[in-house]
Amino acid sequence: MVHATNNASMDSLIRSEIWSSQLKEVLEDELQAMGWVNWITEFPDGDQFTIPSIGQAKVDDYVEGAAIQYRNLATGEFQFNIDQYLVSAHSITDKAKEDSFYMSQLVSSFVPSQARAIMERVEADILNLQSAQTASNLNTINGFDHRFVANGTSNVIALTDFAYANLALTKANVPAANRIAIVDPTVAYELETQTNLVNVSNNARWEGVIENGLTQGMKFIKNVYGFDVFESNYCADIASETIDSVAVTNGKANLFFSAAPDVMPFIGAWRRMPEVEMHRAPDYQEDRFITSARYGLGLFRPENLVTIISDSTQASS
Repeated sequence: MVHATNNASMDSLIRSEIWSSQLKEVLEDELQAMGWVNWITEFPDGDQFTIPSIGQAKVDDYVEGAAIQYRNLATGEFQFNIDQYLVSAHSITDKAKEDSFYMSQLVSSFVPSQARAIMERVEADILNLQSAQTASNLNTINGFDHRFVANGTSNVIALTDFAYANLALTKANVPAANRIAIVDPTVAYELETQTNLVNVSNNARWEGVIENGLTQGMKFIKNVYGFDVFESNYCADIASETIDSVAVTNGKANLFFSAAPDVMPFIGAWRRMPEVEMHRAPDYQEDRFITSARYGLGLFRPENLVTIISDSTQASS
């Protein structure tokens, strides 16, 4: 009788589960807001920085023979603080290092993932500087609103919102150069699916939008009413806000401003750039890895910021 070797006879030699030699990593999105901050370097010590400001000169009609009126320039000051102190830390015991097949990959991921976590927090803090505006208020400057709820149906952003943001910045004397909008991905979806964009024969400047989408990477391929538009998953959440009797819940704060170098709306300073420390803890038989950072941020030019709050739950297939 022939006895064939089969699975039943080889049960102890067959692996029921195969483990990969690779570790799966979480997908990460682009970080870009650091480039829209005026990072100052003349801040060698202390934790509060003060910048004095002066107003504009006024002009008077003059009558011959009358005394000239001398006026003072209005003065003020802007302050911000080094008030953010962040740490991200991991440790691994000697036993874990000795027993884990993935030890080398795991330990080598500690420092990059810690730095990434800190920079994600910085990104979110920058885009949350809209909170320096007065909540539930139009924040009117020179007669035009700099904070309002999106005017589209169900509080989604409409193209007219882009046009109004452009107008509000212009009336606040903000340069037209380098105007950008930072919007939640739901806003890009709303724009891509608006009916007045679908028929591109009537919208020649939007040709290619329907075929390719509005964005490549995180930047729109088209300019919308003077704004180069960027998508970001870090736009601040607005749980609930009512502005000028218009209420929105589950909102996202979309930001519109000029990124021209001399008028950046945001200012910041590092007291400590992300810094890595690794040390041995012999009493605990483990290695420790710490990344820390200190910085401060502020809204330096409120006239150069328009915030449009849109409902992030309205995007649907």
